Formats: sequence, structure tokens, C-alpha cells
Amino acid sequence: MTSRERMLAVLQGREHDAVPFVQYSGIAAPDAEVWDLIGRDAMGILAWEGAHCVRTPNCRWETEETSLDGRSGVRTTLHTPAGDLIQESVREPALGTSSTHRHFVREPGDYAKLLALLRDVEIHPDLDELARKDRAMGDDGLLHVSTGRTPFQAMWIEWTGIERLSCDLADCPGLVEECMEALGTNLRKVFEILHGAPVSHAVFPDNITAPMTGERTFRRWCLPYYRELSDMLAERQTPVFVHMDGDLQPLSRAIAESGVGGIDSMSPPPDNDTSVATALSQWPDMRLWLNFPSSVHLASGRTVYETAARILAEGGASGRLQIQISENVPPGSWRTSYPEIVRAIRDFGRPRHAA
Repeated sequence: MTSRERMLAVLQGREHDAVPFVQYSGIAAPDAEVWDLIGRDAMGILAWEGAHCVRTPNCRWETEETSLDGRSGVRTTLHTPAGDLIQESVREPALGTSSTHRHFVREPGDYAKLLALLRDVEIHPDLDELARKDRAMGDDGLLHVSTGRTPFQAMWIEWTGIERLSCDLADCPGLVEECMEALGTNLRKVFEILHGAPVSHAVFPDNITAPMTGERTFRRWCLPYYRELSDMLAERQTPVFVHMDGDLQPLSRAIAESGVGGIDSMSPPPDNDTSVATALSQWPDMRLWLNFPSSVHLASGRTVYETAARILAEGGASGRLQIQISENVPPGSWRTSYPEIVRAIRDFGRPRHAA
């Protein structure tokens, strides 16, 4: 089977010849560089894409290079009819990522500016471009088609930071919730596009971890959106995934009620609190696209192999498991860890049955 065929077989509950090994395209190293080491047939890819595009006719974005505490960064100014918002981010060169140094929303008065943007947003289908990228993917993998984040997750990750959001939910909840409702309105416009889009699956890039979100917030601002899209796509048997990459046990019952078809990037021990065996038992109808624990990439090849073998022993026979690299890994460590993960998958052999 090709990588694409294996990944689709897990999605669709069909027999497959091996547990898929997958990386988010380019996350540890360029895909071609990895294939040169382990072989193209050994690793598939997931590439984040959207079935939609966003336009803001009355708002505009302006970026400029800057330096923050001696490190290179980017200052982004968002011009809205209600005033400007500014974000500053710092580059993390070792991982090729960036981190937010200053969020757009810094005081209660900024919510009116954010609301002006959110009400200006136009969501348009972009299905021709999606189809072009899917054809270009070929047999190597699948497009990881994003919905965008649910309102609470979007607010703290993209706009406010968790401390600002927590304080403002206590001090000025009306301002915050008006923005979150607008985020939800825009998200539902994406749902309508996905309802008719020829996609293998859809994924909420929510970065769920229980200590940050909490069950009450999760049930109010995440769960209804998961259920809504899952119900919309059920008639086409298109599964919905949620990127849940943190500690999940405090949310286990709510996750079971979510209606989603799979968890993307669940990170097992030693990094987080949910083992493969526990996840497969608690959520018997879900596919598990597991992030190989990032800390283990720093261990010896033997430890990497043993960890992969343990994961496979717990879930490889289920037909619901995919091992992937979907969180950042220590630079260069993949040259030791990837071959050992692939060896463990080959030694495990064919999953005995599909879910």
C-alpha cells in the first residue's frame, strides 16, 4: 500500500498492511531529506490546508521586521475601522517557529477593535486550490484540512494570551464573549463550505490541554462546535479530528461526548497523561493519530525503539492507530529516532484487524 492508502484505511476503518508513520510536512526536516534516509514508502505526510480563504475588505495587515531583546522578530499592525491592534513575535531559529511577545489585545478597549475585524471577515470557498494541492500530494499523504480554532482556543492563542483572557472574562465578560460569539459565527461559515467539500477529513487545530481550558469552558466553547461539524459531515462519513496535544484526562468524559471521529497529535507518556491503551478504551469510536512523544527523540535509539514498540503493543492491533510527528522535535534528532520508529513498525507487522 502507499502511504496515502494506509492513512485512508485508518480513516475509513479498512484493512491496511502496516501502522502508518507520518509527519506534518517538513516539521522535523524537509520531507525529501527524511525520505532520503528512511525511504519514501516508510513515511507519509500531512499538510495543513484550508478549504476556504478569508478576506477583510475594510481591514488590513502590515508587518515589519523588528528586534526584541536582541532577537529578531516581526511586528504586525492590524488596521481596523475602530483603531489599530499590534502584535510582536520573536523568532525561534532552532525550531523554525516564533513565539508571541506581545498580543494584539492588551486592554479591554482593544476588544472593540477586534470585534470590528471579526465582523469584517468574509469566508469564501477555495476548493479549486484545495483540489490542486491534493493532486500534487499524490500517493505521499493527505491534506490536513483545517476548520480554524473554536472561540476560546482562538482567543487565547491568537489574540489575547491566557492571562489577559482569564482576567477579562472575570472583569468584562460581555466584551470578551461578544468577540467569541463573532468567532463562532465565522467558524460556522467554514462549516458550510466543508459540508460540500471533497475532503478525507477535517481537523480543529485547537491545541487542547485540560489545565489551560478546563471542563466548563471546554463544554461551552469547544464541544458544541465539534458536535455541530461532526453531525454535518456524518452523512458523508467524513471524520472530524481535534488537535489535542496536552493532558486530557480531566476532559475524558466530555471528549467522549464530542462526536468527533479522532484525536490528532495526542501525546502519550512520558510527555502527557493519556496512554494509547487508555485512549483506545475511553474513546472506542475514535481514530488515534498519535504524536510520538517529543522528549523521547533525545533518548538513545534503543529507547526510541522500545517506546515505539510499547505504543504498538498497546494499540497497533486496533486498526485505529497512526504514529506521527506532529509536534516540534529537537533539531537533528530525527536522524536517530525516525529509523528506530520505522523499524519498530516493520517488526510489529500487519495490524490484525481494522476498526
